[in-house]
Amino acid sequence: MAGTIDARLRELGITLPDAPAPVANYVPAVRTGNLLFISGQVAMVNGKPEAGRLGKNMEVEAGAVAARASGLSIIAQLAKALDGDLDRVVRIVKLVGFVNCTPEFVDQPRVINGASDLMVEVFGDKGRHARSAVASPSLPLGVPVEVEAIVEVE
Repeated sequence: MAGTIDARLRELGITLPDAPAPVANYVPAVRTGNLLFISGQVAMVNGKPEAGRLGKNMEVEAGAVAARASGLSIIAQLAKALDGDLDRVVRIVKLVGFVNCTPEFVDQPRVINGASDLMVEVFGDKGRHARSAVASPSLPLGVPVEVEAIVEVE
């Protein structure tokens, strides 16, 4: 039954952004066997990278919103790689989230929950995943969050 995930996105009031183009020498997605590896997606607002550093000029809640934005870009990359058919997602296997933060900041998991919660909202039990939430002294373009994914697909 095609369109189940698209219907879920509509039900949640979620419009996916365009899948961002790479900003360096890499591809946004690589498939090997039944695994799809999505390159790190940074927080974008209105098509532009959002800047911020947790523990300095950004609070946990704003960081979680940025992680959710990264998660939306992951889903957009999935849709592009799967020719628009998100129902081919078998399972979100793992997310790795990087948080641009001060050395004293310790709430990386709460920040990356923004992306994790989105995957469960959209994909239900298929969205439950293994995860890493890692502190980083800086991230490309000064963004607060970058999230990558490993996804099992049909």
